[in-house]
Amino acid sequence: MLPEIPPETLSNWQRLVDLVARLADVPASLIMKTDDPRHAVLVTSDHPENPYPVGMEFRLHPKLYCQGVFEQDGELVVEDAACDPVWRGNEDMEHGMSFYIGLPLKWPDGQIFGTICVLDRNRNRRALLFREGLAQFARLVEQDLALLQEVYLRRVLEDKLNQTLGHLEARVGERTRELQEANTALRVLLTSVDEDRKARDEEILTQVRGMVLPYLDKLADHLGQQEPARSYLDLAQRNLTEITSAMSDKLSNAFSVMTPTEIEIAHMVMSGKTTKDIARTLSRETSTIDFHRNNIRRKLGLEGRDRNLRSHLLAIS
Repeated sequence: MLPEIPPETLSNWQRLVDLVARLADVPASLIMKTDDPRHAVLVTSDHPENPYPVGMEFRLHPKLYCQGVFEQDGELVVEDAACDPVWRGNEDMEHGMSFYIGLPLKWPDGQIFGTICVLDRNRNRRALLFREGLAQFARLVEQDLALLQEVYLRRVLEDKLNQTLGHLEARVGERTRELQEANTALRVLLTSVDEDRKARDEEILTQVRGMVLPYLDKLADHLGQQEPARSYLDLAQRNLTEITSAMSDKLSNAFSVMTPTEIEIAHMVMSGKTTKDIARTLSRETSTIDFHRNNIRRKLGLEGRDRNLRSHLLAIS
């Protein structure tokens, strides 16, 4: 794909062909655009004797001046087509344009854009002397083409980049949703596993306390102080007690030794309420709340230790 020629560039080229026509003293100075086999006038000089309007079309064939430019891949000079059998029958002779100088115009990749040319009805010595100038104007047009193509390619690349970024953002969003769903599922699974573990531990704890420890107590009464059986029994009881203690809910165990008021205050402490907040909520004096807080610390083994009560309660919850 090649870029379209914008209006501002066409305006610049219009000034260029008008200048060429004045400098070369010719009625027709043209920029032709080629879309093989179509060859049409893109920009034409503003001159009363110029017979080539914008949009006038030709078909490329061997008798067309511009075809000769493409075949030579360079400058074509026809000083008098009426005296040249190669060009005598070309279409421009219908307008009496027997004098022609033309150069190819190309995109940066070498693809043909068209031609820049001057035409007259007679051999034009001034135009012949202006050939180098016409070549310089051709380079100016090709520089414009190079700039247009660069801008076009950058826009194409930018569009592709934006499309790619759009796809990546969509994929990231989709992946994020997938991860969120996976995390939610994992949290549900972990919660379920934790609940199952607690239920299993509670069941084992209940069975050990109800179906094992009582019989060990009876066995201890039966053995009395007989050694070494009594030592082994004491060791078994101590180990079972430690195992069941580790399996029990630490917070529940802690609350089991507290009064209802202390439990209520402990919950408020865990929620972040200050002593004043708790006193206001329970309609008590702050000194009363401090008394209960000290009892809670004592029952939790925090008395005389520099440990935050709320942090400890949250840690064992």
